[in-house]
Amino acid sequence: MTTPIFHLAEPQAWTEAGASGLYAVSTRGRTLAQEGFIHCSEAAQWPVVRRSFYADVETDLVLLEIDPTRLSAPVVREVGNPATGEEFPHVYGPIEVSAVVATAVLAPPHA
Repeated sequence: MTTPIFHLAEPQAWTEAGASGLYAVSTRGRTLAQEGFIHCSEAAQWPVVRRSFYADVETDLVLLEIDPTRLSAPVVREVGNPATGEEFPHVYGPIEVSAVVATAVLAPPHA
């Protein structure tokens, strides 16, 4: 996979990753250790994820644009929605901060 993938991060988790060099939050309220992988999205998918899973968040989010060729962990496309069969990229390890090529702050509302 060579096209960018995206992840919605909470600002505090992204700040902490800057200090350690590694980002290890899977999704809202779940760590990489708990989930086994980090949930990511394609460019067309992240806005739907934002509306579906972060609509009630009243603070900023940080959109991470990740270059998968810079990751040491494998990226696997897997079904994320069994009802539709839609596949999402999952990162099976921490995301190196150096693999994040751009960030954007997303202000609420996220719906």
